[in-house]
Amino acid sequence: MNTHQPADAPTAAAAPRRWPWLLAVALVALGLGLFWWMNRGHTSTDDAYIQANITMIAPRISGTVVRVPVTDNQRVEAGALLFELDPADHEARLRQVSADLTAAEARVQVARAELDMTRTRAPAALAQAAAAVRSARARAEKAAADERRYEALFAKDQIPRQVLEQARSSHLALQAEAEGVQAGLRGAQTLAQQIAAQEAALASAEAAVAQAQAARDQAALQLRYCRVTAPVAGRVTRKNVLPGSQVQMGTPVLALVGDQPWVVANFKETQLEDLRVGQPVEIEVDAYPGRHFSGRVDSLQAGTGSAFSLLPPENASGNFVKVVQRVPVKLVFDPAPDPALHLAPGMSVIPRVDLREQGGARLAEAPP
Repeated sequence: MNTHQPADAPTAAAAPRRWPWLLAVALVALGLGLFWWMNRGHTSTDDAYIQANITMIAPRISGTVVRVPVTDNQRVEAGALLFELDPADHEARLRQVSADLTAAEARVQVARAELDMTRTRAPAALAQAAAAVRSARARAEKAAADERRYEALFAKDQIPRQVLEQARSSHLALQAEAEGVQAGLRGAQTLAQQIAAQEAALASAEAAVAQAQAARDQAALQLRYCRVTAPVAGRVTRKNVLPGSQVQMGTPVLALVGDQPWVVANFKETQLEDLRVGQPVEIEVDAYPGRHFSGRVDSLQAGTGSAFSLLPPENASGNFVKVVQRVPVKLVFDPAPDPALHLAPGMSVIPRVDLREQGGARLAEAPP
């Protein structure tokens, strides 16, 4: 009995064992081909994250915190009260400068009334003084004529000496009166200078009013600064303020994260050739698996990420090793995501840019 197997028996037995390997290779090739087909005309990066406007909130004045109606991570609308400082000192200051303003306004009224009175009586006083001068001169000239006439009569012994002496005394008195009235006329003629001085006094009083008004406005601002409100809508973050805390002017005590996030995608510089402004982007956020957000390419940062690092590379010194750099590209959500979603700055995302749309400007050529 022949127990030997045919020569081709090992080949026939090995053939069924090769089918699983061939099937696996075919499936891998099919998967790679399908992956290439689905991703052709697209580019992506896993070096991307959420970014948003972060507003640091600092008081404009120093003071003691009396109320903090917000909590950590609370969403607030623009204009909502974040915290309040003790207003007692600023209210007292406002009352003081308001009283100073009232006193300054009263001084203006007095100066204006005096100026109006001077302007009103100046012409009449000047005319009255001129008339008085003419009248006094006439009386003095008549007395001088009487004196000369009495001297002639006295020389003829027609009148006694007593009458002559009276005429002389009357002449001297009227002459002195005329000189006094003349001095009054010169005083009346200086009313223009008096008006100018009173106008200057009025201007000074009005300047004092303006200064007091500015002080009152400043005090009112200081009082208003006791209430610190949200400049924009957002979420309260890094809150470091409690009732009773002493805060200093200009020192941030909390932050507001804005409601309009965007994506910063750090593409390799070799990926920028086909990127265009306005290209559609599909965004996957790691925090929301299975959920896709739509967006578009917005702009390109003017410099690589390493150029703005704390210690930028110095390629001119030492040995140089070329490294492909990454350039931040701004991607915006379109439409904007629901503000109720917690898309916080720093969250990781994976953007997938559709490069087939080439109608927009190249990122390097995009207008500002």
